Amino acid sequence: MAFPKFEIKKSSNGKFYFNLRSKGNGEIIATSEMYNSKQACKNGIEAVKRDAPVSEVEDLTN
Repeated sequence: MAFPKFEIKKSSNGKFYFNLRSKGNGEIIATSEMYNSKQACKNGIEAVKRDAPVSEVEDLTN
């Protein structure tokens, strides 16, 4: 896999969600919340694409 990939899926309860797969081995590295519509799921993907590069990391292990 050359690039990370978002996959939109539909759950057994009819809701939509996405998985983000890594570019290296294709492992799932993130799973979204459940969305009521496919468009809302696509909006969630766009939010991750837009916001992730400037996000902070908060270490809550202490």
